[in-house]
Amino acid sequence: MSVAEPRRIVLFRHAKADWPEVTDHERPLAERGRTDAAAAGLKLADTGIPFDLALCSTAVRTRETWKFAVQEFPHRPKTVYEERIYDASPGELIAVLNETPDDARNVLLIGHNPGVQGVTDVLAGSVEGDTRTRLERRGFPTAAFAVLTFDGAWKDLEPGVATLRDYWAPSE
Repeated sequence: MSVAEPRRIVLFRHAKADWPEVTDHERPLAERGRTDAAAAGLKLADTGIPFDLALCSTAVRTRETWKFAVQEFPHRPKTVYEERIYDASPGELIAVLNETPDDARNVLLIGHNPGVQGVTDVLAGSVEGDTRTRLERRGFPTAAFAVLTFDGAWKDLEPGVATLRDYWAPSE
């Protein structure tokens, strides 16, 4: 791995959740969510990004999204379930990412809106191609993900330092 190789962050919103009589944190995926999570997993595998680490909210719907998505990966990255991702602001998500070990080059964060979309917007100081237009047109629906790159150490990740390289959302 080259020192000049950029780090990659994939910000992945959980798939569609159901609304049973449980607390928000305990909401499971809906049937469509399970299907969309697997589809997102296929698209993530198609990126060819060899994920070193997955950071996942402790909410039931994010853990289930990850369970269905990772089944499509050629190898399962180390997974850390992080309470601070649940209901996190963009600044809080950056703080979690700042703690990532430097030997991790490619990180997948599975979280919630509005934080996931917000941190995507905050980090992306530049954009490749029509990616921002596609993201603005679709928003950040459930099971969508954005791929960003940046140079430097994780502790140096801050607003505007990344490039938004790709964006995907399931069709509705």
